[in-house]
Amino acid sequence: MASGLSASWMLAQEARALLNRLSRIKSFALQETMVPAAALGVEAQAAIERHLSRGVRRMKNRVLEFLDWLEGPDGARATPAECQKRFTFVRLRFNAVLSHVDIFSEALSQRSEAETGVWLSGLDVVCRDALALPGYIDPPPVICYLARGPGAAIRRARTRLPGGEENPIAIVRLPRERMISSSLASSLVHEVGHQGAALLGLVPSLRKELRETAPPQGSSSATWQLWSRWISEIVADLWSIAKVGITSTAGLMGVVSLPPPFVFRINPGDPHPTPYLRVKLSAAIGNALYPHSSWQDLDELWTSLYPMDRLDGARRELFAAVEQCMPEFVGLLVNHCPPALRGKSLKDVLATRERRPDRLAILHRSWSQGGSPSRLVRAPPTLAFAVIGQARVRGSITPEHEGDLLAKLLRHWAWRSTVDAGEVCAGITSNGAGAVVRETARFPEQAIR
Repeated sequence: MASGLSASWMLAQEARALLNRLSRIKSFALQETMVPAAALGVEAQAAIERHLSRGVRRMKNRVLEFLDWLEGPDGARATPAECQKRFTFVRLRFNAVLSHVDIFSEALSQRSEAETGVWLSGLDVVCRDALALPGYIDPPPVICYLARGPGAAIRRARTRLPGGEENPIAIVRLPRERMISSSLASSLVHEVGHQGAALLGLVPSLRKELRETAPPQGSSSATWQLWSRWISEIVADLWSIAKVGITSTAGLMGVVSLPPPFVFRINPGDPHPTPYLRVKLSAAIGNALYPHSSWQDLDELWTSLYPMDRLDGARRELFAAVEQCMPEFVGLLVNHCPPALRGKSLKDVLATRERRPDRLAILHRSWSQGGSPSRLVRAPPTLAFAVIGQARVRGSITPEHEGDLLAKLLRHWAWRSTVDAGEVCAGITSNGAGAVVRETARFPEQAIR
């Protein structure tokens, strides 16, 4: 049977092993190989390095404090069980620090993949544009990575990581199969919308208004309870529609194009609206933000793809009831005035003239037929996605052309953000070397055709 001294010695050895492992956690800037254009933005890189450095430093202090206690008089008087209990808590905190390293490493390791890393850097730029809401929110850094599986997700900034530490950045996970066509923009901006909604406190304020608006009883009351249950995903869809227009709804149709039993399935525990209703709601929100016949065209197309004639009577009645009160709900949603917007509605702040379908069509004609494709790369990324996505929906461009354009744009945005960051860090002004850099910067634009 082990004595108190042998237990103390064993735990001291284990604690020292933790210190050795902590000393081998290196800065990502020293171990991730990637071309400069695939690298994280300066702000995101700095936030991650500060977070991990602080976590390692705190963990080292905890281990040293445990060793001091173990070798001191209190540790000498403690039983082996008490020593083990203290060490167990230290080791749990140690595992939490390593889990943070794994979380960021999973997102960063893909930056060294040929082409994929640069695309991800371009997506980071799109996220920054999608989250921008000057005067209302202070956006955190956002980075993206790809994963297997069907679902996109976001680990929001300022939420808790394992162990209780605050996440310094937002991390968006995208399925590899969505790196095509409208599904990419729709899913990406939807996930960014979750971060924007959290920063503005939209879900709590909307749930409060829904409770105050819902009828006290009856079938309508049950429908409003569904809106309240689904509101977090609905708000993210609203954000996506506001930023990329029809591209969002068309992309959503691609994402939820599943066998009919899944499209019509109602899962009480799922925060996502039933896919059939979600697409219809997306079109209704789009028409409320940017009125145009295109939204009705998408709605009718979706209905033709998934007719309800084979559903049982109960589900047909439920879907009919939801669709009946959808206009009232959409009106409440787009005109909602959360405290964070200081008297303005979501429609006032999120909707912009450039994302209207007729305006997007004009922009596409002027950018493509006018012989000025370079204007596309100078547009805000979400506007570029909106223009290209709607052109694809209208049949103005082919899927092949769309894919080529998106690939070139992602590479350009990644390259441009790298050059811009380099100019800032080097303190380059409009004179001298800066003129050379900006003259060279025109080259990638010539590839956008």
